[in-house]
Amino acid sequence: MSKELPELHQALAKSLRGAFEVMQITLREYARRHHLSVSVVSRYLSGNRLPSKDFIEKTIELAGTRLTAEDATTLRSLHSQRAEGKAEHGESSIRTLTARMLNQKVQYETATRQHLATMGALDRAQAESRRLKTQLRLSTGPLADTFDDLLSEVERYAALRAAGARDAVTSISPDTHRRWRTALNQYDRAPALTWTDTGPCTPERRVASYQRLGLDQLHRDALDELVPLQVGGDAAGDVAFEVHSLALGAMHTNGPRPLARALEYWSEDHPSVSGASALDASQFTFRSHLASGETAAPLLALWRRSLTEWDHAERPAWTSTPPRTAERRIAVYERLALEPATRRVLTELIPISFAEGPIIISSEFTPWYTPTHQPGHPWYWPAYQRYLAQIKGWTAEAVGTVGESAAQVVARLADPTDAAAYQSKGLVIGYVQSGKTASITGVVAKAVDAGYRLVIILSGSLNILRAQTQRRIDKELVGRENILRGAPEEDCEYALDPEWRAGEFLTHSGLPSHHGAFDVLRLTTLNNDYQSLQQGITALEFEKRDPALPLYHPTNLRRTAARLMVVKKNKAVLGSVIRDLRRLGAQLQEIPTLIVDDESDHGSVNTLHPGHQREGRERSAINGLLSELLGLLPRAQYVAYTATPFANVLIDPHDAEDVFPKDFVLSLPRPAGYMGARDFHDVDSAVPPEMRTVANSQEMAHVRAIHEAEPGDDSSLQQALDAFVLSGAIKLYREALDPRGIAYRHHTMLVHESVRIADHRELMDRLLKLWYVPGSLEAEALHRLRALYDLDFAPVSAHRAEDLARPVSFDELIPYIDAARARIADGSEKPVIIVNGDRDIERASVDFDQRPVWKILVGGAKLARGFTVEGLTISYYRRAASQADTLMQMGRWFGFRQGYADLVRLYISRGEAAGNKEIDLYEAFAAMCRDEEEFRSQLADYAHLVDGKPMITPAQLPPLVAQYLPWLKPTSPTKMYNAELVEVRSPGRWIEPSGYPLEIGAKRRNTERWRAILDAFQSRLIPVSVPTDGSRQETSFSAYTTVIGHTQLLEVLSRLEWLTPDNFAPHLAYLQKASATAANIEDWLILAPQLAAPQRRAGSVLGSPELSLFVRSRRRGPLFGAISGPAHRLAARALRASLPDRRGIALLYPVLEAGDAYQHTAYLPGTPVDPSQVSLAFALLPPGASNDEAAPQSPLVRFRAKNSSLPDRPIIDR
Repeated sequence: MSKELPELHQALAKSLRGAFEVMQITLREYARRHHLSVSVVSRYLSGNRLPSKDFIEKTIELAGTRLTAEDATTLRSLHSQRAEGKAEHGESSIRTLTARMLNQKVQYETATRQHLATMGALDRAQAESRRLKTQLRLSTGPLADTFDDLLSEVERYAALRAAGARDAVTSISPDTHRRWRTALNQYDRAPALTWTDTGPCTPERRVASYQRLGLDQLHRDALDELVPLQVGGDAAGDVAFEVHSLALGAMHTNGPRPLARALEYWSEDHPSVSGASALDASQFTFRSHLASGETAAPLLALWRRSLTEWDHAERPAWTSTPPRTAERRIAVYERLALEPATRRVLTELIPISFAEGPIIISSEFTPWYTPTHQPGHPWYWPAYQRYLAQIKGWTAEAVGTVGESAAQVVARLADPTDAAAYQSKGLVIGYVQSGKTASITGVVAKAVDAGYRLVIILSGSLNILRAQTQRRIDKELVGRENILRGAPEEDCEYALDPEWRAGEFLTHSGLPSHHGAFDVLRLTTLNNDYQSLQQGITALEFEKRDPALPLYHPTNLRRTAARLMVVKKNKAVLGSVIRDLRRLGAQLQEIPTLIVDDESDHGSVNTLHPGHQREGRERSAINGLLSELLGLLPRAQYVAYTATPFANVLIDPHDAEDVFPKDFVLSLPRPAGYMGARDFHDVDSAVPPEMRTVANSQEMAHVRAIHEAEPGDDSSLQQALDAFVLSGAIKLYREALDPRGIAYRHHTMLVHESVRIADHRELMDRLLKLWYVPGSLEAEALHRLRALYDLDFAPVSAHRAEDLARPVSFDELIPYIDAARARIADGSEKPVIIVNGDRDIERASVDFDQRPVWKILVGGAKLARGFTVEGLTISYYRRAASQADTLMQMGRWFGFRQGYADLVRLYISRGEAAGNKEIDLYEAFAAMCRDEEEFRSQLADYAHLVDGKPMITPAQLPPLVAQYLPWLKPTSPTKMYNAELVEVRSPGRWIEPSGYPLEIGAKRRNTERWRAILDAFQSRLIPVSVPTDGSRQETSFSAYTTVIGHTQLLEVLSRLEWLTPDNFAPHLAYLQKASATAANIEDWLILAPQLAAPQRRAGSVLGSPELSLFVRSRRRGPLFGAISGPAHRLAARALRASLPDRRGIALLYPVLEAGDAYQHTAYLPGTPVDPSQVSLAFALLPPGASNDEAAPQSPLVRFRAKNSSLPDRPIIDR
């Protein structure tokens, strides 16, 4: 304090400091409460600045009763005199006030010390009381030392159980549960005890144990549920479970170890059982326990979790075998030193998981993510594992798949504890509505366990989408304790949430920081997106255990709370985040950050103005903010998620410098129980169309064509509406009669015809008109439903309902039809809801979390991306879309349909007007499905390492993506990227070009180039068998054949003209190389498949035998769709296995274009085909990889850099 200040001013400052000491409040806390800077408050108290009157009043208000009314009046008077330059009270008044405040401070401190001493004495007395209660044998038993904590967890469990919580058992930590089980089983089974004469394994013995422990009835009831009394007792089985649990737990970090040795080690200190000195650790006894029926269930579940984790582990240090293979399981058994008999029993009870795993294309990286390389013990991933298994009922294989994918992502992020900052950027590709949020949650859980302390999740552009993600993360990962943080439950935003009240939110059994882990602090809540100055900068300031070390040092990360925000992709929101982060200054350089971008191929979209230019500007703005965010946080990792394999983030040149996935691209496996594009299309089905039924055809089972006779004809819409009512009635029937207690909380129908709001209103009116049936027409409506059931639903369910309850006849359903209509109408509400804007979606009527929804939803773009339509059973789709990713996102009928997959129906237009042409929307989806599967298949091929290095990098993917994106300009990928595809090795891979020329002259020249091969066809037809898959009879087709040399075929292929020459050139380069290296391909069997007589249109091509002519469409822009038939491909692959090693197979198809007038020509026998009107298309199947002697370990693809000075960089040529 300056000595030159007036004495009155100095006295005022001194009095204020005394008041602050009495209040026991810090400067920072006072400043935060009153929106002042710390420096201003500091100046007031030092006397360097005269405080304001408002400051004095707030101080008096905050001090409350600690300042008497006289003291408060004196303080106001001192301030008033100083402000007016007067000194009426003089020094005596100042000294009196100061002394009084100092005296109050001393009194307060004395009272505090006395209170603490009293509490300490009380605690010691209570501890002594409990010690006396639990003395005998407990002093060295499993409940010693921590009896209070063990009892408090039982009390928490009892409270949750009383509230009806389904997950109450998860409130008991595994260690606590184990210790109670060990202690009570010990007391239950002991032959004799000094303090009771009750017999072992009797209810009386258990009651005596409770009395000895001093437990009241609340505790006894809870423990009876947690540790049931086993009358007669299976002591050995329980001990086996305990010891195996300890042994397997110890193997979590370093992998499997010899089992017998581990069991012997962990059984040494285990309590004796019925006089036995130790657990029998023999494998014979282990096998006996596993075969002991229901009592083996806990032990079997324990081993299933461990074996599944080892089966799925990616690149563990203890083996080099690939995951999910027999080789991996054998390696596990070898390390466990299991006997052959034990291996057989375990393999029979826990089959090897051969499930499809994630596919990853990655740049080289330094492995760092191991169980031993983490700042502390994992907490959030094990908690999420338990939640998925215990609350959601996931299988061990499903949990293992999520864990494996998440581990592969986190392993390719930068090491959060590394002193050198690095930004890793990657892309994760899922399926539409396939549960990507589970993958995101798994990645976040493993990332925070590994040391990442700021997590930013970008979740859609709508409030409801952000809230959906926030709730899922809160419910399944953050947990109740982190949400409440000591606040009363009634003040929580989830207080009225049915699942919160049912106990279905994760619980950590107390704050994780109280268990030696770290907390998660939410910077956003269910109802509040990120906002500056609410939780703002203070919440973003990271505490350090050792201020001398950087935040990323393991010492600090171990106990530093993680910060989590779930934000919309919105300019204002992201701007607020960036502004608050800037205020952290130098600390930004130290924060290990994870940014997860959900729906990364889509930015903020204004559905009221859906023009592409506006959309592009908005997306560019979001991308600019993302780039700025990444620039602020040098330790930030960016992981993008999308459901469209050809995502904009992968091919958009504007993203090349900021969010391009330069480090990895990971394709998630298709989840079990998921209905995707393949479940609605007969892609590659070998069953001929004339033999397809609802049992073997996905299209016939689930797809219904919309063929409108004339405008205003609503017959298809009426049938879809009838299907919605009928499927709802069947669901209610199953709820009532299925013995498993199946329930259908939601039942919805989606109608999507247009993005125009006016169209939505008109469509709702049409639906309501069809819904409200006049009484005179009720009999007609019932007749329609009966016919629909008998002709559609009954046959499909008979083959596809598995073991679900099915009515014997329609009459059994009649009572449930009115109930279904009543639930859909829901009293006074309309059965139809329009969803075409944020407010519509955000209304409670479509809040699937808060209430059951049985409604018809009419919408457009708002329902097309990210928003999950729960219980979707009937879809009515007529909107044409020119972009494949847009079309894929419209597929809201994809998803999980447990318990009603047989009821799912898709009504889709087979002839929708789009400009001056007509589009078959179902065929468009089929082509997109084929492209997607082929793209994923190629990713799988290129994911293998060659000599320990990646075959391709993410920067080299765009030229491959261009193979499946015909709606892009053919040259744009090579202008965008510095990687140019030169060669594709295709041993054993199907090659089927589609870019045949449009120009008549080019068609004629190409046909002429095949003349020599056409002349070589034998004059007689050869039958070719099609392999059967067991679901149908074996079939065959006939074909003209010839065998020609590899050089002769190359002479033809190398001279062909193409609409898109870059697409076939890499394959041709491989075929030419194969000709020159070790004669890898010697010759080719040429097949010209022939159609059956009813479908046959034939003609002679350049004097050839009369060949079947195939009508094909250019379904992918200027490119054809599939040329070859599924049966032909199956036959070719089967035939290839019987041919000489160096012989390939080529299929030849004379193709007429669909819609071309020439296709309708009536061909008489021997009629020549005009070579300018036919495209001679082909498909090749080269000899398999095992015969490739030239370079068996060489990459499947080769690239060259167009700019050799920047071999690994994307380039942009605008």
